[in-house]
Amino acid sequence: MTTAGPSPRARSTRQRAAVSAALDEIEDFRSAQELHDMLKHRGDSVGLTTVYRTLQSLADAGEVDVLRTADGEAVYRRCSSGHHHHLVCRHCGSTVEVEGPAVERWANTVAAEHGFSDIAHTLEIFGTCADCAAKQRIGA
Repeated sequence: MTTAGPSPRARSTRQRAAVSAALDEIEDFRSAQELHDMLKHRGDSVGLTTVYRTLQSLADAGEVDVLRTADGEAVYRRCSSGHHHHLVCRHCGSTVEVEGPAVERWANTVAAEHGFSDIAHTLEIFGTCADCAAKQRIGA
């Protein structure tokens, strides 16, 4: 019987570097298609399949966070290290990283009350950012 060791480090390629650089330039979550379009407009020749594979590899390595939109599409963003949550505008995608010590305490308490240990969780909060809310008021 063989056991799998740590996954080998992803090969460093021009395409991977281009995707990584694009992620460094954005603050909001973006889909693979949006990142592909961004790369294409910059003149980087990276195929859409390569963008998807690279994003999955970066997500598996913990280098990017992945959210699912309301319609199930995966969106990606390079985030800080360490545990955090996100406030995400459902209109423009603006994203803010937040810590939630009260959420952490609540999750641990609920898990312990039900006999669970070694827990993990994700929490994303969706709403309307101040800029979009102001635009909506003006347009109303």
